[in-house]
Amino acid sequence: MMTDRFARALGWTSLALGTAQLAAPRAVTRLCGVDDAPGATTVARLVGGRELLHAALLLGAKNPAQWAWTRVAGDTMDLGVLGRAAANRTGTRRTRALCALGAVAGIAVLDAVCARRGTAKAKGPLLVRASITINKPREEVYRFWRELENLPSFMVNLDSVRSLDQRRSRWKAKGPVVDLEWEAEIIDERAGDLIAWRSVPGTGVSTAGLVSFTDGPGGRGTVVDVSLEYGMHGRKLAAAVTRMFGEHPEQQVRDDLRRFKQVMETGEVVRSEGSPEGHRALRQLRQHPAQPIGGRA
Repeated sequence: MMTDRFARALGWTSLALGTAQLAAPRAVTRLCGVDDAPGATTVARLVGGRELLHAALLLGAKNPAQWAWTRVAGDTMDLGVLGRAAANRTGTRRTRALCALGAVAGIAVLDAVCARRGTAKAKGPLLVRASITINKPREEVYRFWRELENLPSFMVNLDSVRSLDQRRSRWKAKGPVVDLEWEAEIIDERAGDLIAWRSVPGTGVSTAGLVSFTDGPGGRGTVVDVSLEYGMHGRKLAAAVTRMFGEHPEQQVRDDLRRFKQVMETGEVVRSEGSPEGHRALRQLRQHPAQPIGGRA
């Protein structure tokens, strides 16, 4: 979170710099000591456009830190230009060029730190969280989830979940090329309150999760809160699910919870006849009026 805020701060910096270079290129070139160079104002405008591109990437992306590398590349170009300018000038222009060179070098350090943190974050666990309120008593909602064989009824990425004993279960999901299978174990459980699980090491997928059940506001319904963590191998699973269903893993969990709410409150999931298995892209090419699965004779 701090890294993303850092990256967005750099995005606002790019926006300010880009706006200044496009609006007042002559003033920028004088400040940098290169106002005597042929085509300096044109270069300033081009650099301003590049800064606005950085701003769009850093301010518009969901994970902006990974785009900080674009600023590092731009800093490298600017340092080269300003270094040559400082070497070829004398007097006040040389002083201004050296000051600009120092300022860009300082910013380059900040950009590199942010970019490295963003890279480290991308290589770390993928964290997903979502919640929903279901108009059913907490114990009833908990019992349905605890019967793990029920999970594929609303989690469209799962083909099956089979309990091996009170703690262990076998999970199966359909991948884009081959099916994915792994074992999971419950590591913490408080009846009616929460269930925590993780994949068994060496079974093909690295993932962990926790679902909690709390009374809704005013004692009405149940708030279901799901947190998932995908390790390196689990990130590949999440990516495969994303490609298969056309959704980000976080959106997929939200959709799963909406289907869970339907199952608990109405006893069935309402989906389009054109895509009874969920959000597979090819099935979106033809759609029919929504009705419960199995509703057609």
